[in-house]
Amino acid sequence: MMVKGRVVIDKKTKELVQRIKAGEIGIINHRDIDQIAAKTLIEKNIIAVINTDSSLTGRYLNKGPELLINAGITVIDILNKDILYNEINEGDYILIKDNKIYKNCNLISTGIKIDQNYIKKKMIRAKYNLNNELNDFIENTLLYARKEKELILDLKVPDINLDINKRQVLIVVRGAEYKDDLRVISSYVKDLKPIIIAVDGGADACLEFGYIPDIVIGDMDSISDNALKKVIKRDSILIVHAYPDGRAPGLKRLKKMNINPIIFPAPGTSEDIAMLLAYEKGAELITAVGTHSNMIDFLEKDRPGMGSTLLARMKIGNKLIDAKGVSKLYHVNLSNIYFIPLFLAFLLPVIITIFFSTPLKQLIQLFIYKITLLIH
Repeated sequence: MMVKGRVVIDKKTKELVQRIKAGEIGIINHRDIDQIAAKTLIEKNIIAVINTDSSLTGRYLNKGPELLINAGITVIDILNKDILYNEINEGDYILIKDNKIYKNCNLISTGIKIDQNYIKKKMIRAKYNLNNELNDFIENTLLYARKEKELILDLKVPDINLDINKRQVLIVVRGAEYKDDLRVISSYVKDLKPIIIAVDGGADACLEFGYIPDIVIGDMDSISDNALKKVIKRDSILIVHAYPDGRAPGLKRLKKMNINPIIFPAPGTSEDIAMLLAYEKGAELITAVGTHSNMIDFLEKDRPGMGSTLLARMKIGNKLIDAKGVSKLYHVNLSNIYFIPLFLAFLLPVIITIFFSTPLKQLIQLFIYKITLLIH
């Protein structure tokens, strides 16, 4: 199989997807490609991915590479990245044939082509390794929980110019299946009009569905330039998640745009502090879509534990409803045989009502009489 196209290069996949176009080839540096990265690449209709790291190490069950190849996208791992970066520049046109990469008819590099057999072998290894990975993850979670306990429980949330007290809040994270989940709860958003807090790239997710987030919170590295401009225009509150010591790498990007956001120093993930912000400001109910809540989610984010998330969820308690995966509840295919008793259960009270109701019996008889006249 051969593919030929223009190259776009970025070591960060989330930055590459903001520039790459349909029919192009992406060169990334992404160990264990996760679902979200794969889906954003698929949405761009690209034809190939060249990865200068291992797309599938077998460390855990990451589904990104399989999603890519199932979408017809060629995936090649090139572990000698120096050769690749020295020989290929953004905008060059290259040819990929099998597991070889050519530029101007010259062989540049040979790599590993990711196919179903390769994935199968790595998944067997990942399943074998699962117990060890789970054990390490639990240990790290408890370690982080001990370190971050006081910071989370005594967290000082910033003042914001928005009254959340006794309001419902929807927190949107661009996690797995966020689109399906947002689609399912669209009537909830329409009817109850909750305050919407988008976590970083969650702002793009909101805009896809026509929602303008009231608050955008995060490192500001996943939200697209287009989404950032739109939320600024609509006066959304921007909150930059900083490290506990006050360093905020995401601040630099906003300063370039002459934006002065609110700084929120806190440990943990941006979605944790989004939930805690809503909770501390008196939210009546917090509904979360697309959040990261299990080991695979966190390993895909390159986090070895979930201490802050565990503490945040324990603190919020029953005010939190996690809507992640709720769309799957509606994907059950019922056999026709199940509809027969359902139909009879509906029809039976109707028949009984007609039988015992004189006016209804007369109405039915009149209807039958008219039909008979029409036939004859």
